[in-house]
Amino acid sequence: MNFALYKQMLKVHGKTILSYSIGSAFYLLLIVGIYPSIADSQAMEKLLKQMPEQWLKAFGLNTGMGNLTEFVAGEYYSLLFILILSIYCIMTANQLMARLIDRGSIAYLLATPNSRQKIAFTQALVLLTGIVTIVFITTIAGIAGAEWLVSDYSLDRSLFIQMNLVGLLLFFSISGYSFFFSAIVNDEKQALSLSAGVTFLFYCFDLVGKLAEKVEWLRNISLFATFQPAEIAQGNADLLPVCILLFALGMISYIMAILIFSKRDLAI
Repeated sequence: MNFALYKQMLKVHGKTILSYSIGSAFYLLLIVGIYPSIADSQAMEKLLKQMPEQWLKAFGLNTGMGNLTEFVAGEYYSLLFILILSIYCIMTANQLMARLIDRGSIAYLLATPNSRQKIAFTQALVLLTGIVTIVFITTIAGIAGAEWLVSDYSLDRSLFIQMNLVGLLLFFSISGYSFFFSAIVNDEKQALSLSAGVTFLFYCFDLVGKLAEKVEWLRNISLFATFQPAEIAQGNADLLPVCILLFALGMISYIMAILIFSKRDLAI
């Protein structure tokens, strides 16, 4: 790693990381804060019972609102968390590699006495630092919010931390293939399209697989199927195989990106 480059890139992307972190924490605190007003609402429970089971499953509401942990899993981690982190991974990976290659700015980095592998590895660390920071601040916000805002309703900290850990590994994997696309193409828009397209397809496969039993097999080819916050909140998820799979996919993607970037021809 080149520490000077790492420090400079953190300065460039620091505001973005902070913005996503605050945004994620704010939305989570908002959801935690409204829980007491609907926790004992019979009307809400009745409404959920009237909805199709597949629809509830698709949007993480099949666990109901039995406790704060399940409510947060369904209302935040099943959609908003995925949306926020997906956008961060795709956009930042694109800015760290593809944009520099497309605009020729990578030439300034390559002119320094640093190998291509070291430069790519440093850029990857900047991306991962952002993901870890966003998830960490979100986790702290959730625990603190449950303690200060809704002290009468307990948050299962162990399950909540597990939920965030699996989420972290999911976006380690997503950021991995986003970084890979950004490192192997010359065009910024093409890299962005590939990353966003693959992520969108994964999400659609998972969503459609939940909604229709006949095509449930589509979930087998979606990364998002590995992240099941509702099941984690209930303590029913088998996390070890999922964590190993997501970590392995992320590592392979980053390693391939760094190796290919170090050997490819660049039109600069």
